[in-house]
Amino acid sequence: MVGSSRSLAMNPLLIPEAYIIGGQPLCSQLAGLSKGQKKLCQLYQDHMQFIGEGAKTGIRECQYQFRNRRWNCSTVDNSSVFGRVMQIGSRETAFTYAISAAGVVNAVSRACREGELSSCGCSRAARPKDLPRDWLWGGCGDNLDYGYRFSKEFVDAREREKTFTKGSMESARLLMNLHNNEAGRRIVSDLAHVSCKCHGVSGSCSLKTCWLQLADFRKVGDALKEKYDSAAAMRLNSRGKLVQVHSKFNSPTSNDLVYIDPSPDYCVENKTTGSLGTQGRLCNKTSEGMDGCALMCCGRGYDQYKTQLVERCHCKFHWCCYVKCKHCSRIVDQFVCK
Repeated sequence: MVGSSRSLAMNPLLIPEAYIIGGQPLCSQLAGLSKGQKKLCQLYQDHMQFIGEGAKTGIRECQYQFRNRRWNCSTVDNSSVFGRVMQIGSRETAFTYAISAAGVVNAVSRACREGELSSCGCSRAARPKDLPRDWLWGGCGDNLDYGYRFSKEFVDAREREKTFTKGSMESARLLMNLHNNEAGRRIVSDLAHVSCKCHGVSGSCSLKTCWLQLADFRKVGDALKEKYDSAAAMRLNSRGKLVQVHSKFNSPTSNDLVYIDPSPDYCVENKTTGSLGTQGRLCNKTSEGMDGCALMCCGRGYDQYKTQLVERCHCKFHWCCYVKCKHCSRIVDQFVCK
């Protein structure tokens, strides 16, 4: 796994303005794009900003979900968001691929709805059969169908261009990546829901207009984190297909995450695996969970510091319509892994 401690904000891939010079994206200069992705970039120039935003959303969500774990998603190489070179096929890599693919579906689907893209518009999803007959189906929903198809074409292009000997570990990794990309997309699709707005005199709600809406991306992250915890260990069989290592368990579905390598030791820094270690990480002295000092510090112990915490306080609502707060400071204890 390739490590990087650079800020997301420093990565031109994730800054929309970096795509455009005179209105043209720098397709040939975007690091990490495969040959097929560069072609798609040239064909769908207005999509690139939203692909970048989707990838950025995915990485932010990854860092939120793992904020209290030894691996906190900080080892993702931000310079190659589109071509993630994570050398170990671990469950952490599986999550990263899935959340990145989900982020692209999310961003492109919403960009369609907002009229940002020339090749798509509002959702054309079929009216749900269980929607009451007197409710209107329309509005302007998130175009999940388009976002799903475009994400599949763009994100998977990198893997589908590769050719490896059948039965090789490289082919196993390719199958793993494609499976986890699809799992991320399916979670977004499964969590999409019908949203409605009332119409009528004085809010009587005598009429409703409904449309398809994507779930808040935090719910996608929560669902994929559960999939991470239950991810299936896989191996190649004699036919070159991925099969479960532990056959006594139920086979993973298209919505589940899969991995082919055990996770490396995230306790200590290792440039080969990309682990940054947990030295210097904040820990919770009173917690017995993964964020607790015992587990986070891997038995090395911790140091205690006093620090000044400034926060909003004595907030008052003023008519109309804002809240005014004072700033209060207090000295708190912080615990840092040795």
